[in-house]
Amino acid sequence: MRHSLLIFWKLIQVQIRSQTQYRFSFLSEVLTTTIFSGIYFVSFALILQRFNTVVGWTLGEIAFLVGMTETSFGIMDLIFSGFDPDYFAPMVRIGRLDQLLVRPVDITVQVLGSRCVLRRLGRILEGLAVLIFGFISVQPEWTIWKTFYLPIVLISQVICMGSLFMIGSTITFWTIQRIEAINILTYGGNELMSYPMNIYPRWILYIFTYIVPFIFLNFYPALFFLNKADPLHMPEFAPFLAPLVAAGFWLIAFWFWGFGLRHYQSTGT
Repeated sequence: MRHSLLIFWKLIQVQIRSQTQYRFSFLSEVLTTTIFSGIYFVSFALILQRFNTVVGWTLGEIAFLVGMTETSFGIMDLIFSGFDPDYFAPMVRIGRLDQLLVRPVDITVQVLGSRCVLRRLGRILEGLAVLIFGFISVQPEWTIWKTFYLPIVLISQVICMGSLFMIGSTITFWTIQRIEAINILTYGGNELMSYPMNIYPRWILYIFTYIVPFIFLNFYPALFFLNKADPLHMPEFAPFLAPLVAAGFWLIAFWFWGFGLRHYQSTGT
């Protein structure tokens, strides 16, 4: 385990050095990503001023939702860049994955360390800025338990979305090409969790409560942090299911990844 972590850190160091070699270019990319990511929320905020609230949620409360998802998705996209199906599918197609498989290092560590897109820091910075704006606007009552649970929720979101990246990459063992369904769940799921879930039709709520339980990753924890009443009348423990949902996603993803590796057949490229 220690050896694998050391290899992973060395691979990441190579990525960091290569991308920060030209510092002005690197900083420009991060700043550009931050600005373009923030424009979307600013546009939404300007529109919301005309209506004041969305199903009882103020701009500050929605900023809390957006800030949580943007921060966690940015962290996930930074850590799991190697498992991004858009990047991983060409690795399978051109035979680069075969090169990784013959090396005496754990394949999961190699894929994780094969790519680290530092400009994703811009999205993390934008997410943190929106989250801080939400904190300042709402001024929730913080307790020791809330302070302890907030990073757990963020980590749970990172694990869940990263697990979906792993599942999407594993599917490319058979399809060779990426499939859009995974993007719908990752990028689409990130957008879906950025708003109060009770604005969606009942069939969407059903899917993202009982089939793909995104509702427990951001919406219900937000109700707990902001001391808001539950409009959907779920059990009182619903806000605390995020770590269990994350563990479930991770176990499924890791099992499927192992299954895919055992049945992997090279493209012959």
